[in-house]
Amino acid sequence: MEFKHKSVLLEECIENLNIKPNGIYVDGTLGGAGHSYEIVKRLSKEGKLIGIDRDKDALKAAQEKLKEFPQVILVHDNHANIKKILENLRIDGIDGMLLDLGVSSYQLDEAKRGFSYMQDAKLDMRMNQEDTLSAYEVVNEYPEEKLERIFKDYGEERYAKSIARNIVKAREQKEISTTFELVDIIKRSMPKKALNEKQHPAKRVFQAIRIEVNEELIRLKQTLIDAVMSLHSDGRLLVITFHSLEDKIVKHTFEELEGRCTCPKDLPVCICHYQSYGKIVNKKPIVSKEQELEGNTRARSAKLRVFERKI
Repeated sequence: MEFKHKSVLLEECIENLNIKPNGIYVDGTLGGAGHSYEIVKRLSKEGKLIGIDRDKDALKAAQEKLKEFPQVILVHDNHANIKKILENLRIDGIDGMLLDLGVSSYQLDEAKRGFSYMQDAKLDMRMNQEDTLSAYEVVNEYPEEKLERIFKDYGEERYAKSIARNIVKAREQKEISTTFELVDIIKRSMPKKALNEKQHPAKRVFQAIRIEVNEELIRLKQTLIDAVMSLHSDGRLLVITFHSLEDKIVKHTFEELEGRCTCPKDLPVCICHYQSYGKIVNKKPIVSKEQELEGNTRARSAKLRVFERKI
């Protein structure tokens, strides 16, 4: 299957990156290279684009799409390792970085990857196919209490307890090996009114398992800090999130990095010695315009936040 991915908030990202022709930029979630293509088009021969992805299918597709640009360096790794990646490339600072934290259209639509609750496939959900932990191990090996916790914490699932209990009961009879087997258990664990809601009943549980498999939230805050510390002055970090758990981490981390004086307002001189590493560019997240939503409904939940480094 061809690697397809509609780049969300593309115009807004390019505008907010403030691209310098001779700058160094990082696309930490390369995907189908939609954002990267527009970035590298604006670079001179002296500029550089580093594209990072855990998914080898994405890297292969990006290599083909970006083959005309010698300024591109592709790296098979996790963006959480940004400090080490830049060290290995002997790059001591960058002018901008983009993180699109969503799952690509390819990963959702390619049944064999096991991300989708709409297509039957072996339980997988690994963004990096070389990782050992997959959705199969989570569903078949995690204890009931741990399943309930990740469904609550990562999926904000109201029926986490009954779903976890029924998963454990089902796997005592036979292993749960496919997405549709899991969807069936989830549906049987919910009251009828929940099955009639607009959102698919399995959406939250599948999200939670995907986050657990790929450690999407565990390292996010430190990744944001490392990325900001890698920026030159006036360089920008752009982050696109697709659910509230990610967005809260990004929002609060940016607030911490911006820093705020905690001294009483009537104190003439600051004595709290707060430290600021830059500023939040957009106090409210940037969201997709109606025109984009008409062509890509998956963009509806996307939020873009921007942080600018100041040294």
